[in-house]
Amino acid sequence: MDIANSSAETAASPAAPAKPGMPRRATLAILAIAISFVVMPFLFWRASWFGAPMNARDIAEALAPGAEPRKTQHALAQLATAMDQHNPAARQWYPQIAAQAKHADPQIRLNAAWVMGQDNTVPEFHKALTALLADPDAMVRVNAALALVRFADPAGRPQLLAVLQPYTVTAPATGFTTATFRPRLKEREAVRSGTLVARMDSSAGEIEIRSPVPGTLEHWLQSAGAQIVPSQPVCILGPDPQSAFEALRALYLIGRPEDAVTVAAFLRTSGDLPANVAEQARLTLQALQSKQ
Repeated sequence: MDIANSSAETAASPAAPAKPGMPRRATLAILAIAISFVVMPFLFWRASWFGAPMNARDIAEALAPGAEPRKTQHALAQLATAMDQHNPAARQWYPQIAAQAKHADPQIRLNAAWVMGQDNTVPEFHKALTALLADPDAMVRVNAALALVRFADPAGRPQLLAVLQPYTVTAPATGFTTATFRPRLKEREAVRSGTLVARMDSSAGEIEIRSPVPGTLEHWLQSAGAQIVPSQPVCILGPDPQSAFEALRALYLIGRPEDAVTVAAFLRTSGDLPANVAEQARLTLQALQSKQ
């Protein structure tokens, strides 16, 4: 073959198509997705981080009726910090804080109880906390009892003693006639407030059983396949270590001598109850005995 002619033919022939590349639009789409993997977690973190500052307008909107619950929690957390730092600017929000004690969401009522405990000089807080001792949610009652200790008020003592006792989880009171029981957890598993512990199959559909309190699943009262009726006990929870610790600290201040038997049960450490709980039980027991 004539090299010159071959070169000429090559030059004259249309250039070979370049190796297909990625269209610009697709490149931009992938870049946007890649950025989202960085930006979206940041935005979620910022939205869920209660340390992000809120101005007065933000707080007013967050504490207004019908506000998004997470924003209300954010505002309550920020005001609690301000109160802990003795910032007088927080006082303007005290009526709105007390109003959260009647919020439909139990988590908001729980947070409000904690915040009201930051200032034991406010009669409105004392009154609202006392009312929360009768709240339908167990954890709201406990938080109200703990907050009342700061007011030197022992009215929440029964709720604190209940924290140190086994808790019976029951099936829902309404929504079915009978249902087939399906346990979900194993014994000795840790349980948080709201944890799904079991399901039931009924003619009305699947029904969930969630624990209203934290703790450790000690043992089941029903076996898989059992027929359950409304409000029937299904399992026993042992005390939650952190909740027990806080209750023992509170009873150190407001407990009575007759509480000693309940407190003494926490003197011995175990896999479920760490050393700090036993130490607090020892200190609380000494304080109760000194009152005899």
